[in-house]
Amino acid sequence: MGFISRILTLFGLVLLAHAGYSAHEHTVLYSNVRLSSASTALPHDIVIEALVSLVIVSAGLVLGTEKLKPISWSEWAGEIEREGGARNPYLRLEERYGFWDIRAKRKEFAEWVRGNDALEEAK
Repeated sequence: MGFISRILTLFGLVLLAHAGYSAHEHTVLYSNVRLSSASTALPHDIVIEALVSLVIVSAGLVLGTEKLKPISWSEWAGEIEREGGARNPYLRLEERYGFWDIRAKRKEFAEWVRGNDALEEAK
């Protein structure tokens, strides 16, 4: 969808630039007219062109975005863990030397608890 979204965004920006140019030309054309009957408001076709171009640009930008990440941190962290941790932005902080490896310590503790349970069952 990258190519289509870029083309859509480019087309919308061209339309928006044309609407801006048309509005500028209309303003310059009617700035010298001092008649009270002359309307200085923008014509409806320029306003509609500007609004349609904004909708097209917005649609192109939305179609070109990446998949949204989950809102809750636990789901996001779970996705990273399932993928192997390659996208983890905190990987460098977690691998600093001189700090405890929390996961290894949890594993050791779980094995210790299982060992104590096995000893109690043997009694």
